[in-house]
Amino acid sequence: MGAINLWEPNHVTFTVDLVTAFLLGLVHGITPDEHTWPITFSYAVGSHSTRRGLVAGLIFSLAFTAQQALASELAHLGLAHWFTFEGLDEIVYVIVGIVMVAAGLFIMGRGVLPHLHLPGWPQNPQNNAQPRELKPWMPAIHGFIAGWGIDAFSVIIYTTLAPAMPSAATGWLPGLLFGLGTLCVQGAAGAVFGSWAARRGLPPQVIRNIALTTAARTLSWGGCAFVLFGALALAFPGLADFGIRTPLHVHNLDTLGLPFVLVLFSVVGIGVTSFVTATQAWRRRLVAENAAPSTLRL
Repeated sequence: MGAINLWEPNHVTFTVDLVTAFLLGLVHGITPDEHTWPITFSYAVGSHSTRRGLVAGLIFSLAFTAQQALASELAHLGLAHWFTFEGLDEIVYVIVGIVMVAAGLFIMGRGVLPHLHLPGWPQNPQNNAQPRELKPWMPAIHGFIAGWGIDAFSVIIYTTLAPAMPSAATGWLPGLLFGLGTLCVQGAAGAVFGSWAARRGLPPQVIRNIALTTAARTLSWGGCAFVLFGALALAFPGLADFGIRTPLHVHNLDTLGLPFVLVLFSVVGIGVTSFVTATQAWRRRLVAENAAPSTLRL
């Protein structure tokens, strides 16, 4: 196993190559990747359940795995130029963003973006509009589309590991193992996010509304950010390459650029912040409602 190099891997043996692909998938799932974390967070939080959060993470990752296996096979056959041409990554950003916005609008059941309630903004936890539950096929569509985005991990799969497979019958295996490595992390993350959403000490219907509204905001506004970034990167190609180098020899952490900002904006800036502020607003409201009868008796 000492021959495994996750920074600049080369072909070693069939078995070592597949182990390398799986380990790369684990690292890919752990590091802040804009093609996975915002989507997993949105669907898992929106599930408002540990089990359903796990299922959402698994569905997304299985679709991502299927895409990676397909792309790996095409790369082995020498067809990587079909999906690695200049500008494709930016196009994927735009498409993923549009699908995110569409999913967010579906949850809210209306044609306008959900309001953002961030720190310092007036909070009105009472909302008569009941958000709709996410459909299981939604993260699957997202996973398959997002997988076509190009990063350092996919480049390794397409240019090093897939071409090194002994035959077309095994050309898809590096992508499969890479996807399964990502699945292990994203599935667990989905369960954690779903559990976090469910364990708020609030009535089930309140938790449901907060979780689904948070998912709608994360998908809608995060999707707008994806579309904007993709469009700007198409217009100004150098924008996507902007980043700050770090001393870490770990892909996705060696350079912190605008994709990293997308993750922070979507997951932390919109998702976590929106969920926390909405939860606090509901708790204040419930405390006030419980105190009202005793005040009247005095």
